[in-house]
Amino acid sequence: MTRIFILNGHPAETSLSKELSLTYSRAAKGSGHELRLSNLNDLQFDIDFGFAGYSQIKPLEPDLEGFMRDLEWCEHFVLTTPMWWGGLPAKLKGLFDRALLPGTAFDPRNTTMGIPAPLLKGRSGRVFVTSDTPGWALSLFYKKAMINQIERQILGFIGLKPVKTTYFAPASHPKKKAVEGWLQKAQKLGAKAA
Repeated sequence: MTRIFILNGHPAETSLSKELSLTYSRAAKGSGHELRLSNLNDLQFDIDFGFAGYSQIKPLEPDLEGFMRDLEWCEHFVLTTPMWWGGLPAKLKGLFDRALLPGTAFDPRNTTMGIPAPLLKGRSGRVFVTSDTPGWALSLFYKKAMINQIERQILGFIGLKPVKTTYFAPASHPKKKAVEGWLQKAQKLGAKAA
């Protein structure tokens, strides 16, 4: 069975992202996978990195230390998040800025063509993104910028491979049938740890 760490990356207490994470987790647990679930809303930390470089790094708050322990523990990382203004919610971006540091997530002293060596290899990823931007517009007008950022510049950069994204839109006022379909998709992927 697979060790799965699920992060609901929506900063609100209730959200579609949370429903997706809970649906995925129930299915994964029901299939015998071992899992840990965390909600961004529950985590307490300063989202501001606060410095221009890595020579001075703020000590990690206990919740950030816990996030890193869970990420290091897992074999498969699942992230649910909305897309706001073409990017990640500020608190979620702050979590990545603060927790994914040199020496634990990547090694800037060991580079290939200038790219630091990833330190969290051996893990795969699944991302669920909710948005109001139609999928065709995300591809045509925005070149899937946020999805590329998550898959390649964040999770891929630290070693997760493969990382696959499932995109749901429109999500602000979705039809009940659409949401049921999205939750069924999360359930099927959770059961397979995919």
